[in-house]
Amino acid sequence: MSKRTLIIGAGGVGSVVVQKCARVPEVFGKVVLASRTLSKCEQIAHLCDNPIETVQVDADNVQEVVALIERVRPSLLINVALPYQDLSLMEACLATKTHYMDTANYEPRDVAKFEYKWQWAYHEKFKEAGIMALLGCGFDPGVTGVYTHYAATKQFDEIHYLDIVDCNAGDHGKAFATNFNPEINIREITQPGRYWENGQWIEIPAMSIHKPIAYPGIGNRESYVLFHEELESIVKHYPSIKRARFWMTFGEKYINFLNVLQEVGMTSIKPVHYEGHDIVPLQFLKAVLPEPSSLGENYQGETSIGCQFRGIQNGKPKTFYIWNNCKHQDAYKDVRAQGISYTTGVPATTGAHLLLTGQWLKPGVYNTEEMPSDYFLPLMEHYGLKTEVSENIPLPVEVE
Repeated sequence: MSKRTLIIGAGGVGSVVVQKCARVPEVFGKVVLASRTLSKCEQIAHLCDNPIETVQVDADNVQEVVALIERVRPSLLINVALPYQDLSLMEACLATKTHYMDTANYEPRDVAKFEYKWQWAYHEKFKEAGIMALLGCGFDPGVTGVYTHYAATKQFDEIHYLDIVDCNAGDHGKAFATNFNPEINIREITQPGRYWENGQWIEIPAMSIHKPIAYPGIGNRESYVLFHEELESIVKHYPSIKRARFWMTFGEKYINFLNVLQEVGMTSIKPVHYEGHDIVPLQFLKAVLPEPSSLGENYQGETSIGCQFRGIQNGKPKTFYIWNNCKHQDAYKDVRAQGISYTTGVPATTGAHLLLTGQWLKPGVYNTEEMPSDYFLPLMEHYGLKTEVSENIPLPVEVE
């Protein structure tokens, strides 16, 4: 039977993953791209170096996805659709004994709350079926987990403090736009923040803790503490960590726009009855904002995402910083995408490659920090993202 890879989701990240996979048929075989909107799949197909198949599918409909899997017979389903659809796609993979991978954890449509408990609950079922589910294999989550594994196995005897730092210093020229799905992006940053400290979660008002952080090649950028899903999995798998936080940069203009939209109710996920219809304000806002995949052509500047650690090696205190910088212009030149999509799509392709070639293949449900980092980092560089490291430099490990 010939190799096949099924990719579901035709947004900016999906476009990167499809193009990258289509370039390596010896690993991914025939690539099939599916989405609710067939025209988006066809647009991506025109960008690919090798032919791919496109098809329409409702990712919320388990039986429809099962039927598609049974027709295509892929070795792996790569989910780059919405986080709402993680469970339906996992159910379809379980029914057909197909390996599964995604880039973001499940969250219910009607509650802005994301956590891994729903997906981790599938571990024994996937293990018994002899198939793997690789969760959160983008950059953050994803590479941040790989960086943590690398630090824990190569740099420290014990990690005590972790700060994940995410900066987008690019400029797309739009008055206001989000770099990935607006609905998911705004739900993420408007909910209360959380970080892990001394064995418990500390909840804070959204965007209430912030400070300037220096990013390599970029300089100081105001950075805000958010809750991000990899914090949950990393502190579970590395219990020596005393505190773990996630920081993300936002410009003053972005914050001002977001505050106004919140004040007038446009970020709400509660339906509003309007002219005989129930409309979710955030979904309407998504419809009028620029499509993230359209931002690439005029994007200038770069991203910087990494992990800053403090811990002990050979009985002595140590700091370690591991990161990647990605220029938006380079991403566009490679796959006509902006850097945020690229830094998610390249790790997804890397993880899929390792799963399909058996280096990361293990029945059950796993996060990236549970898998060997030795394989991942050089392969990710081959696909387009290089890792940099620095030891014993000052880190933002304390809140002023």
